[in-house]
Amino acid sequence: MTGEQTPFDAGYRWPAEWEPHAATWLSWPHNRETWPGKFDAILPQFTEFVRTIAEFEPVHILAGGDAVRADVEAHVGQISNVILHDIETNDAWARDHGPTFLVGPAGSPPALIDWQYNAWGGKYPPFDKDNAVPKRIAEILGFRRFAPDFILEGGAIDGNGEGTILTTASCLLNPNRNPGRSRNAVECFLADYLGAKKVLWLTGGEIVGDDTDGHIDQLARFVNANTVIAAVENDPADDNHAALAKNLQQLQSLTDHQGRPLDIIPLPMPRPLYYEKHRLPASYLNFYIANGAVIVPQFNDPADRVAVQTLVERFPDRQIRGLSAVDLVWGLGAFHCLSQQQPATDNVA
Repeated sequence: MTGEQTPFDAGYRWPAEWEPHAATWLSWPHNRETWPGKFDAILPQFTEFVRTIAEFEPVHILAGGDAVRADVEAHVGQISNVILHDIETNDAWARDHGPTFLVGPAGSPPALIDWQYNAWGGKYPPFDKDNAVPKRIAEILGFRRFAPDFILEGGAIDGNGEGTILTTASCLLNPNRNPGRSRNAVECFLADYLGAKKVLWLTGGEIVGDDTDGHIDQLARFVNANTVIAAVENDPADDNHAALAKNLQQLQSLTDHQGRPLDIIPLPMPRPLYYEKHRLPASYLNFYIANGAVIVPQFNDPADRVAVQTLVERFPDRQIRGLSAVDLVWGLGAFHCLSQQQPATDNVA
């Protein structure tokens, strides 16, 4: 960014995901190592994801290089409302390597945050192309770009659009991201760049199979300004039970930035899902909120219907679409991890 002004100084805010979108941004899957032995099953499921979002809003897809672009055109070239961009990526997880879009006061230019990105603590090099994505998007859109010296993935934070932000200590305070930065220093960054008035920290830990060090979008999500859906594991013998029970207990004791207790809605986890003896981080909390729809992971599990019905009750004005994520989650993520919303420009701060 130019000078020392932060988004908060300039009057910007981070809208909630359910606020109107201008578009959704995705990165086309092309890294076979992300889904070893299952990649051929991924593209049809990703195509259905694109098709579903495109019913409700424009979809921008990063498709850099001739081979990737040809693949994208073969799969989604006939779907209207899809725009392709010649931006190369290392992987498909746009939530984490994409920008965080902001809205500002009336008359101010749209803006985004270009966080630093190191592939979840340096776990999956190379990540240079992914780290360059926000700057390229800012250039394409002509958006103002704020670029702090701070590593942050989009899946690590969830907000209510009014200044209350949910996150986890296991991720944001992990020394593999921003070594030497205290909890207070991290909160200052979230205040300066996202307008955080209060940061709510969960310390229960991550679910089994998660490689993100505990992204919040697998654990707990705002569905309105004061309501949080929280993942729970009802089987005391399950390895996820203790961590999720601790998170739930913490959530039930927390308040938002106005001091109001949160309305907590428990949502059961699916039964353990494995691939080649690896337990996968299957969670219904990895849903994506689009204009007019909520896209919910489905795992061929009896709890699939519970997840859909829970979101029907919380989003009566949207269609709740359950899409299979059984193969996608072998990549250790699902629909929220794969997408990044661009808010409508009339969502003024």
